[in-house]
Amino acid sequence: MSDMYEVRDPVHGFIEFTPWERQVINHLAFQRLRRIRQLSWTDMVYPGSMHTRFEHSLGVMHAATMMYDHIVRRCREFLEEALGFNEHGIARDRVLIRFACLLHDIGHSPFSHAGEGLMATKPGQSTTYKHEDYSVAAVKYLLKDAIENNPMNENYHITAEEVADFIDGNPKIGRRLLWRNLLSGQIDADRADYLLRDSHHIGVTYGHYDLNRLLVTMTVGRDDTGAPTIAVDESGIHAAEGLIIARYMMFSQVYFHHTRRIYDYHIGKVINQLLIDSQTDLPEGERGKFPPPDSQENVERYMNWNDWRVLGLIDGGKGGEHAGVIAQRAHLRCVYSTIETPTEADIDKVNAVSERLGGMVQHIDAGYETKMYKLDSDIPIKVSLKNGGHQLYPLSDFSTVVKNLNPIGSARIYVKQEDKEAAKAALAGLDDVHTNTSLRDTKEQGGNK
Repeated sequence: MSDMYEVRDPVHGFIEFTPWERQVINHLAFQRLRRIRQLSWTDMVYPGSMHTRFEHSLGVMHAATMMYDHIVRRCREFLEEALGFNEHGIARDRVLIRFACLLHDIGHSPFSHAGEGLMATKPGQSTTYKHEDYSVAAVKYLLKDAIENNPMNENYHITAEEVADFIDGNPKIGRRLLWRNLLSGQIDADRADYLLRDSHHIGVTYGHYDLNRLLVTMTVGRDDTGAPTIAVDESGIHAAEGLIIARYMMFSQVYFHHTRRIYDYHIGKVINQLLIDSQTDLPEGERGKFPPPDSQENVERYMNWNDWRVLGLIDGGKGGEHAGVIAQRAHLRCVYSTIETPTEADIDKVNAVSERLGGMVQHIDAGYETKMYKLDSDIPIKVSLKNGGHQLYPLSDFSTVVKNLNPIGSARIYVKQEDKEAAKAALAGLDDVHTNTSLRDTKEQGGNK
């Protein structure tokens, strides 16, 4: 296409997009992602981590396209003969995938995952909405015109609801569920981009892996039920292993860093207070949560919140005591932490430590409840058989490293900065009780004091 647009990207070089995609990118709802940091307050630990959901979303679209194109080139015969794809269907799915990947994060709250705990409860349920629910609603309510009424759509007839269903993983998308693995799975474009992008901006190498090798070994196979699924050829085992290890290292060294985690806690408290202050039209007991994504009005109210608005209110003296903590970098200090995968005995010790510290305890980060890193499912490896067929095996069958990776779920206890030394003194000698945990050395490394 002659009138393509492109932007320079520090991870992928150049990212191209069509005039149709440009119209969506220029929409206010998508431009809002320029004002949502990718990694919340991680810059309090790694000063370079100031990148946004905007550039990440472009990167996911680009990475998914590369994956799709490589798979189609390699598996076209299988896609056409076994799954019934034709030339138009392949071209149309490519457009759909690009839109879904571009828009998958459009519903993030201010400071990304830090605001996830402030989302409304689903009607009649105990669970709360997630940012994906807001993404789906934003596509349906706000981006319908930009997606459906561009002249280029005369060739594809793609609807906003179809894009939303792809993001949501709705079974209504039929055979396209195969491609949703490119957006959400163990080998998806989302993590393919954020690992490289976060590593680049932070200045670490933990998230590096061989994307080029991974691309040329991606394929399609059939699982035990006969359903088609995206897999990695057996020649790409080490590339797949590198992706999993990179993700594990980024979670253990960056995303679950004790100072980074406590800033999520602080900013969550700030946003909660700001919501309470702004929701004077609601009964007092219903304030402090984002509106549910169940109407255009509520989605627009939600989308009015972004990092800039929160920062402006903090600068204006709003947000309560936690806003002052952030402004002065006077965050709570971690004085006790379990191992990465705590046992029941470790968790019991957290309770014992908490009792000993008494009123000094300000926050307990019970990471074991959420298991911030976990291997949700294994990457399927496609092994060719002598009879011309194939069999899928989990990557962990070939990799002892992947097989033995455990969820990251450390529990940590935090106190005020002025109570740190007293807390250390109160816990002196406690490690003799259980040798499978250790008292933190609070001589924290550079920038984390």
